[in-house]
Amino acid sequence: MDSDALQVFQNELICCVCMSYFIDPVTIDCGHSFCRPCLCLCSEEGRAPIHCPLCRQISEKPNFNTNVALKKLASLARQTRPQNINSSDNICVLHEETKELFCEADKRLLCGACSESPEHMAHSHSPIGWAAEECREKLIKEMDYLWKINQETRNNLNQETSKFHSLENYVSLRKMIIRIQYQKMHIFLEEEEQLHLQALEREAKELFQQLQDSQVRMTQHLEGMKDMYGELWETCRMPDVELLQDVGNVSARIDLAQMQKPQPVNPELTSWRITGVLDMLNNFRVDNALSTEMIPCYISLAEDVRYVIFGDDHLSAPVDPQGVESFAVWGTQAFTSGRHYWEVDVTLSSNWILGVCRDFRTADANIVIDSDETFFLISSKRSNHCNLSTNSPPLIQYVQRPLGRVGVFLDYDNGSVSFFDVSKSSLIYGFPPSSFSSPLRPFFCFGCT
Repeated sequence: MDSDALQVFQNELICCVCMSYFIDPVTIDCGHSFCRPCLCLCSEEGRAPIHCPLCRQISEKPNFNTNVALKKLASLARQTRPQNINSSDNICVLHEETKELFCEADKRLLCGACSESPEHMAHSHSPIGWAAEECREKLIKEMDYLWKINQETRNNLNQETSKFHSLENYVSLRKMIIRIQYQKMHIFLEEEEQLHLQALEREAKELFQQLQDSQVRMTQHLEGMKDMYGELWETCRMPDVELLQDVGNVSARIDLAQMQKPQPVNPELTSWRITGVLDMLNNFRVDNALSTEMIPCYISLAEDVRYVIFGDDHLSAPVDPQGVESFAVWGTQAFTSGRHYWEVDVTLSSNWILGVCRDFRTADANIVIDSDETFFLISSKRSNHCNLSTNSPPLIQYVQRPLGRVGVFLDYDNGSVSFFDVSKSSLIYGFPPSSFSSPLRPFFCFGCT
């Protein structure tokens, strides 16, 4: 191969971003190839869609496999290029020979004569180019791990931002619910209402601050991780001698970055006591609201609770590894008018569904949680953490999960359903007023803890 053809061939093995031979090359959808770290660092944190640095064509997928053939060719080209090893530092003082070998045991550059000395004879020696390639492979693996941590932290930051906006909307909604609840009570509660709202405002402000501080910590961590990633990438591109002399500091820096990974915040508001609310609700108390007959059922707990399947129907349902074998209890009567209040003890279960719904028993059908005329408070346990939510539409409740008895108040004529934490005399949630058109029956479903 003549020199011009050889030069053209070698140019094809050079990344157009870092202008060095490819290290861990990937070929994206448009056909152009780049070092994976170069593509990550210049494509908005490596997230899809990725724009090609050359032609700007979009690649939708975020991950690409290493181009093994291109990687081998680039490695060979890098090992056969002229090495800048003729400086005085790379000349053996004892033998006046160029140091062309790397001692794996002592992490030192050696000349041929030194490698055969009794001090190093038993050690493993490699040519500088080969040893540098091995070192680059190890660094690439460390960078891949750092990048995964980077992406995980970014996902946590996105979740934290989502929590902030969700909590902001939830606080606004909770203010409206509390105002409605207090409007139903006597005028002397107006002062308590204002104190309640002010306390909620102060507590929400503290939670917002915690989430903002968490966002700042995660953002700073991301920046630090990116800087470290870039530093490691610069280390990878060092001349072989400098690379091998600096490799001893890499592990300590990586370990420090892993130890400083920030943890997410789980916001939770206090459920404040509402004076006299249980006394008022007990005026509409229904004795023995639930039947003693328990019906076997199956609760889907995939992303959120979606349906309850009765009897043996769950055997033909989609496989759900987070499903819970449960029992359902229906109300002894269906309501078509009036105001009704009853209490249910949820102490013995972490997974339960409580509320009212259209009388599905008469329709011989299973319950779809987000269907019309289902008003449920839902407790679900995943990964040792209990979540409290409501349906229609699905809404996370940023208040403490009740641990004892839960009160359910159905105001059929005004189209409202509310839930109360009996031990605290506090409001958990109240569905916005609607219009009921079907008989509503109490419902309680509980699963294993």
